[in-house]
Amino acid sequence: MSKRVLVPVADGIEELETVSITNPLVRAGAEVVVASVERNKQIRAARGLVIVADALLSDLAGQEWDLVVLPGGMPGAATLAASSELTDLLRHQQKSGKWYGALCASPALALTQAGVLEGKRATCYPSFANQLGVERSEEKVVIDGNCITSQGPGTALQFGLTLVELLFGPEKRAEVAAGMLVG
Repeated sequence: MSKRVLVPVADGIEELETVSITNPLVRAGAEVVVASVERNKQIRAARGLVIVADALLSDLAGQEWDLVVLPGGMPGAATLAASSELTDLLRHQQKSGKWYGALCASPALALTQAGVLEGKRATCYPSFANQLGVERSEEKVVIDGNCITSQGPGTALQFGLTLVELLFGPEKRAEVAAGMLVG
């Protein structure tokens, strides 16, 4: 059975992080749905790339996800943090014991806003450490319970491959990494 993954996006999201999440997961066989928290599916990422989401987050109410994972980037992470629908969804993921995570600015903004980092070890982009709400780990990828966080664009591919491992196991991670020529 395929794993279902939701990747919320907004104008100003970091495109490298978005692709570094979605690409390895799709290669692993996950059903990845990119959902805009904006009022339209087309968003303009932080460096100007236009991304067309599969759906609007508002149209996905009530659906279950094996993983909900947020890219960072500014001002996209702030927009994700302001989405009450996303906040509710992140709280549901946490309470149901399902995976949720974020990288870059999104752990400090969106995960903190949702209240799903309390008592967790986490990391984020260094300049957002004072907004994280918990002590920032120096690790590139941090897993604590059903929460996973990472630092930013330079750690995004490692983060994406770790997501593959969490959902599909170490063998699938190695297979996907080899196909991407990641050592």
